[in-house]
Amino acid sequence: MSRLPAREVVEAIASGFTEFPTPLRDEPADGPIGWPGYREARAAAEERTGEKESVVCGTAKIGDVEAVLIAFEFGFLGGSLGQRTGDRIEAAFAHARDARLPVVSLIATGGSRMQQGMRALMQLQRVARAAALTRAAGIPQVSVLRDPTTGGGWATLGAGADVVLALPEAQVGFAGSRVRPPEAPEAYTAEAKLEWGQVDAVVTPAELGTTLERWLRLLTARSSAAAPPPSALRAASLPSTGWEAVQAARSPERARAAEYLDAYFDWREDISGDRAGGVDPGVACGFGWRDGRTIAYAAQCGTPTSPAGFRTAARLVRLASRLGFPVLTLVDTPGAANDAAAEQAGAGAAIAAMFEAVATAAIPVTTLVIGEGGSGGALAFAAAESTWVTPDAYFSVTSPEAAAAILKRPAAEVPDIANRLHLRPQDLVDLGVARAVVKPS
Repeated sequence: MSRLPAREVVEAIASGFTEFPTPLRDEPADGPIGWPGYREARAAAEERTGEKESVVCGTAKIGDVEAVLIAFEFGFLGGSLGQRTGDRIEAAFAHARDARLPVVSLIATGGSRMQQGMRALMQLQRVARAAALTRAAGIPQVSVLRDPTTGGGWATLGAGADVVLALPEAQVGFAGSRVRPPEAPEAYTAEAKLEWGQVDAVVTPAELGTTLERWLRLLTARSSAAAPPPSALRAASLPSTGWEAVQAARSPERARAAEYLDAYFDWREDISGDRAGGVDPGVACGFGWRDGRTIAYAAQCGTPTSPAGFRTAARLVRLASRLGFPVLTLVDTPGAANDAAAEQAGAGAAIAAMFEAVATAAIPVTTLVIGEGGSGGALAFAAAESTWVTPDAYFSVTSPEAAAAILKRPAAEVPDIANRLHLRPQDLVDLGVARAVVKPS
């Protein structure tokens, strides 16, 4: 599918494609800068592909959801972006805004069209502005990275989408194969971009249609009602002491985030990565289907949360806020990662970004503390005045062990310090930190 003609790619994933009637602007035969041989190259591309330009744009249904499709024809001058390419893409985004339709970009391009010089490069500004206007209008954008996705196509439609999917072994990178250093060719692959937090999923051609259908269904089912807090998944008595609460939260028998998410949602799709080079496997983020609507989620999975985890969660909350979906957050961490690597990766700024995303969200955020609530790294995931707690969880200014170290107390006093911190579920309700302790359904 990576190198299939554009119309065959569209046909494989969608039905009822209707192409937009985009008029062709007048251009000199050899283009805006008079490139020798450009006329002949265009004519050969038209004859080879049957297309008039390097993109085919129109509307189609993917599953039951109508969408605007922008499909690149790599056989037409390497899918390069020229002036008429910009015309078509700009018109496609304008139609998406007018009709309130999601945009799916099926990308296969080497970048800007050399034979048009700066006139070609300037199309990236047009594409970026059209995408930004559409983003500001609250319309979701999904990109599919085919082979290759390089240059400005990657740096605008590709990397700038809300959800980024890629085909296996697709070449992905800002630098194309002929202009980059020969070392580490594996860095310019879809798999590397997934590992580095720049792609949400690598999807096989056979799975692409179904995956897009699920994503479009999720991203178009808006709801303003808050997410209800999940029920507790274990029957547990409230702890009589703070240390009992800590031990219950640390028990390997306690339900974890994955179990809560699976019980809460009918089905779900994850996003991955912070878009800045990092992935935290201890944070699960995405969108799920529950009772006929979409709810976004950001869940800590019991490990120290890294800067990439906070940035990924903040990305999720901001996206849900812009598109109009309520958010569920699950708190379960001993605290933010605090080693040298975390500091170098910007722990403070990443935590601040998550605090800000939750505080400024235009949609309701619901929080359930399901395990350890360790200090500010946990609090960043929590919604003020909309937090619940399970009976086998705790929430504290810091862990009892850290509190003992800060107060210069011996390790033997850790259980007593836990009792003094008022960190039990019932204490959190009394203190106004939590609204209630949830029970099993």
